[in-house]
Amino acid sequence: MSFRTWLSIGTAVLIVVILVLSRHELVHAWHLMRNVNWWILSLFIPILLLNYFSTGEMIFSYLKRKGKLTNVSPFTLMRMSLEVNFVNHVLPSGGASGVSYLTWRLGNLGVAHGRATMAQAVRFVVGFAAFTALLVLAVVSVTIDSGVNRIIILLSSMLVTVMIGVTVGGAYLLSDLRRIRRISSGLARAINATVRRVTFGRRLQVVTEEQLTLFLEEMHNDYLELKHDKVLLVKPFLWAVVFTITDIAMFFVAFWALGTVVNPAPILIAYGVAMVAGFAVVTPGGSGAYEALMVGVLAIAGLSNADAIAGVVLARVIILLTILVVGYVFYQRALAGWSSSDRPNL
Repeated sequence: MSFRTWLSIGTAVLIVVILVLSRHELVHAWHLMRNVNWWILSLFIPILLLNYFSTGEMIFSYLKRKGKLTNVSPFTLMRMSLEVNFVNHVLPSGGASGVSYLTWRLGNLGVAHGRATMAQAVRFVVGFAAFTALLVLAVVSVTIDSGVNRIIILLSSMLVTVMIGVTVGGAYLLSDLRRIRRISSGLARAINATVRRVTFGRRLQVVTEEQLTLFLEEMHNDYLELKHDKVLLVKPFLWAVVFTITDIAMFFVAFWALGTVVNPAPILIAYGVAMVAGFAVVTPGGSGAYEALMVGVLAIAGLSNADAIAGVVLARVIILLTILVVGYVFYQRALAGWSSSDRPNL
């Protein structure tokens, strides 16, 4: 069988694993459907579509300003966003699989790998910035609503610290060519050593020092352009704000459909904690850990455990099923167009 066939079989197996790990949440969500207000829950659909569209625009608005991908349709934006989410769910790697996959997809549209990765780095940076700005508003809102919970303040401070640290670290690496060239050798060895362990020695080398250096130099050039033309970040940032708001709105609608109106501020903080932790969780789709963290933070913020579990589970199951079903279809259609010499390194 071809590599594509094996990959399709492996993907199907991973989907089954995710569904098995999520079986309790699926059963719970099924029981919740008896009490849900379907008219309110129907708001989930346009919010979900806007969420995936804004995810794509965070990347594509940057590339369009760089003169790339000027004729990409809104449907393509949403489709590729779903594909990336699907890959990240079935191949948990802290987002690295999704980055690799989207770099391949953009490469097929004529975008250089370094620029494609830089566009995704822009997405993470503006996403962090938008989330941080909204997080400050959330803390103020929680303070006015019911007084500041010290644990909530601690969690918010940790989130901001992590996001700033990642952003500063990336900027430090990309700001100096000599630094890039020094780190490329060790980074290439580390990547190849990791792949050898994972594949039990079947893949001896996936990247050379020269390839990695060229790749990082392309990102370095884009980074310098961003420093001299910060207007490039305005549209991606605005779309990042839309993305974060719609992410929170989906949970808000789920709670509302179950008869509970929740202050969006605690939802935002709980979402941030679960999102950051999700980078380190190795279970497919972050099953179990994501929901538990969100429920825990919402409970600390004053929501009853029953309401917190109901709303989080309902929203997560709808999102998860959309990614697995619709994302899988788009993913398979994308794979159908590749050749054996043009495989994404997931």
